[in-house]
Amino acid sequence: MIVSQTFIKLSFMRGGFMASSRSGSAKRRSKTKSTKKSTKSKSSSAKSRSVPKTPKKHVSEEMRCPVCGSTNIKIDYERGEVVCGDCGYVVSDHIIDFGPEWRAFDSEQRERRARGGAPIRYMRPNKGLVTEIDQYNRDIRGAKISPKKQAQLHRIRKWHKRTSVASPMERNLTIALGELDRIASYLGLSESTRETAALLYRKAVKAELIRGRLIESVVAAVVYAVCRMQGIPRTLDEIAQVSGIEKKEIGRAYRFLRRELNLNVPLTDPASYVPKFCSALGLSGKVQEKAIALLKKAMRKGLISGRGPTGVAAAAVYIASAMMGERRTQKEVADVAGVTEVTIRNRYRELKKELKLKVEL
Repeated sequence: MIVSQTFIKLSFMRGGFMASSRSGSAKRRSKTKSTKKSTKSKSSSAKSRSVPKTPKKHVSEEMRCPVCGSTNIKIDYERGEVVCGDCGYVVSDHIIDFGPEWRAFDSEQRERRARGGAPIRYMRPNKGLVTEIDQYNRDIRGAKISPKKQAQLHRIRKWHKRTSVASPMERNLTIALGELDRIASYLGLSESTRETAALLYRKAVKAELIRGRLIESVVAAVVYAVCRMQGIPRTLDEIAQVSGIEKKEIGRAYRFLRRELNLNVPLTDPASYVPKFCSALGLSGKVQEKAIALLKKAMRKGLISGRGPTGVAAAAVYIASAMMGERRTQKEVADVAGVTEVTIRNRYRELKKELKLKVEL
């Protein structure tokens, strides 16, 4: 009985000790949790109190002169320096040069040293991306190649030329782009106009709009469309004369391309023909200004609609030359403009009546 009581006491004491130890560990855990919460709340409050991030500034705002505070910063790439444009202080030096590591003193040397290659050109059938085997039978050291190797290279050149225009599309482009370059040269068109016309022709070929039509007529229609889109004064008669295709055929191909490719071609402005006519007739700038002013008045009153732009422009030049004392005959103006004298007389009477001009010719 005594033994059992002592065992109970000991077990009770052990249980109490275990309970106390458990309660102590629970208290420590709660303390650590409370300390973690307090640290989190402190950090969050510190974050809330911290200054908000400033947005990124523009480069011109970031670069300020440390002496005068000006933002007028100049970069001298030749010396590799960043200089203040107001006080002349050198903000930084030894900047990175992103240009080439070589120098060239003329265009020939620049082309020889450049490694980037030429840009893509739509005027070439292969867009300028081509591999060519030259005709010089020499190796990389400049020494002559043996006759056996020369015969082998000749065969390689021959098959390379044959395979470069293998598909029908490539053969079509070879013929069409050569014709386009010829017409553009006769008309005096710029390089950018030729590239635009070549790109438009490539779109027509890709859309399969060339089948059943003459290549020359489609090329002439493309040139006419690009001239109208860029405001270049070239008439359909001029393009027909240069290309050797009938005017009716070019007009038919032009209307077809305009409808199928959804081309946004603006109406021809008669004022764009005035400088050309005045230059051909040897008239002064005052006559040119007067003719353009007359055409602007006529356009405001709606006298241009339904009439050929060349005829209206020729009549305006004819009237302006008489008003400014540099008179030219109707035949001279008609020959330059490519219209008849009757057309000039009719347009002259209309302009004189509607604009109430006091001119006696």
